[in-house]
Amino acid sequence: MTKDFRFGVGLLPKDSRSAWQETARRAEGLGFDIIHVPDHLGAPAPFPSLVSAAEVTTIRLGTFVLNAGFYKPALLARDAAALDMLSDGRFELGLGTGYVQEEFEAAELPFPSAGRRVDYLEHTTAYMQEHVGSVPILIAGSGDRVLTIAARRADIIGIAGAGPDGTAADPLGQRTADIEAAPAGVAEVRRALRGDDAVRTGRAGCVQPDRADRRERHAGLAHRTPQRVGERARFGAVGDGLGAMILE
Repeated sequence: MTKDFRFGVGLLPKDSRSAWQETARRAEGLGFDIIHVPDHLGAPAPFPSLVSAAEVTTIRLGTFVLNAGFYKPALLARDAAALDMLSDGRFELGLGTGYVQEEFEAAELPFPSAGRRVDYLEHTTAYMQEHVGSVPILIAGSGDRVLTIAARRADIIGIAGAGPDGTAADPLGQRTADIEAAPAGVAEVRRALRGDDAVRTGRAGCVQPDRADRRERHAGLAHRTPQRVGERARFGAVGDGLGAMILE
C-alpha cells in the first residue's frame, strides 16, 4: 500500500521581518509542507519566528527541535498552545534532549548527564500530551532510549543522521532498521499514533502517521518533475535554510 509523505525545510530567520516572511512564502510556493525552525542560542527565538511565518503562509510550522532542558513544561505548554492557536492549528512541537554544553552554560543552566536529560525529555513530553494534546509532538535523537521514548510517545520520530558508534556505512538507514527490528519498534509506534496504524519511514529521519488531511494535497506529487524536486532540495540546501528534509 502506498503511503503519503511530506517535504519539510529547516530555516533560520535573518536580516529583517520582511526578508523572513518572504523566505517563508517562497518555501510554501516551492511546495514544502512544513517549515521547521531550530532552537539554539545565538539564533532567533523559534516561537516568535514561527508566529511571523504563520502570518504569511498556510502550511504547517514546527520546531526542529526545542532543547527540552531550556523549558519548564508549564511555560512551554502555554507557549505551544498560543502558537497553535495563532497558527490556526498548524503547529508541530519538536523536542530533543539538548546536547551543547556551552549553550546550557551561556543560559546559566546546569548541564545534566545524558540520562537525566533523557528523563527530562520524557517528563516534558508527557506534560505536553496531557496539557496540549492537540499539538503533534516530534521527538528527535539517535540514542536507544530517546528513540524508544519517541516510539512510545511521539506522533513523529526524528532520527539523527549518525548512529551512536559512527561506524555504520548508512547510519540513518541503520537507525531506521533498529527501530523496525526492535520489540518496541513499528508496532509500538503504531500504538503511539493514537489509533492510526498507517506509518511511513523517511530517509531524512521521520516516522509519521499517514494523515488523511494531506492526501488531497499530495495527489499530484507523483507527477512532479525531478527538476521541481531538485529545486525544492536546493532551496533548503543552499538558500536561507539549514537543509531540506526529503522523505522517501
